[in-house]
Amino acid sequence: MKRIIIFLAIFYSIVLAENPTGMSLLTKMLDVMSQENVKAVMTQTIQTSSGDTRTFEYESFMGMDGENSLMIYTKPSRVKGNAVLMTDNSNNIWAYNQRTRRVRKLASHAKKQKFEGSDFTYEDMGSGDSWKKDFTPKYLGKEKIDGQNCYKIQLTKKNKDISYSKLICYLKTDNFFPVQIDYYNENKELLKSLYMKNIKIVENIPTPMKMIMKNHQDNTETIMEYKSITYDVEFNQRFFTENNLK
Repeated sequence: MKRIIIFLAIFYSIVLAENPTGMSLLTKMLDVMSQENVKAVMTQTIQTSSGDTRTFEYESFMGMDGENSLMIYTKPSRVKGNAVLMTDNSNNIWAYNQRTRRVRKLASHAKKQKFEGSDFTYEDMGSGDSWKKDFTPKYLGKEKIDGQNCYKIQLTKKNKDISYSKLICYLKTDNFFPVQIDYYNENKELLKSLYMKNIKIVENIPTPMKMIMKNHQDNTETIMEYKSITYDVEFNQRFFTENNLK
């Protein structure tokens, strides 16, 4: 079980402060973000451009450093029991409908679509360590975000299947956790921003208890919050499979 130990984060921050590189910073960011296994209960609130809101609650399970994930809706009653399974960093997506008791596999291009109508795409939900092979990182210097000292890195896409032309990430200099990620579309326009809020240490791991994805072009946002979370969990080999989803 992977654990982020505070004194190691301090040690690496001293080393990287001398000669940081885009790849070293990206690696440390993913080490903090992508834990081996996670089990959580989350709420998801979607705010439309008209100001209307929809709130869902679901159980979330992630394995293999974020490569696989399963989400089972518990509220509201109309979606209770519905589930979404993603494997291979969201390259494979299945949806289960509790009412019809059927599983359908989504087309490969579905990963670029909005996740349940939110401002997160399936691709956003299942990226994991794939950023290392999908983007070329570049260190851009230091910058303050909300009064916090941050490393700034640019990730330029090298995989043509990725939805975004580039990402700009701001990582806290003390533990490499991102406090903000900006997403740019194919026209190199700022599309949306992810803000990590209320970062707490849970089982020795920095954890954003609240995540806000703001779509700057559509004037919408989605808030995801943890009600509970643990990293001390294991899954068997058949957990993240279509048969288990059924």
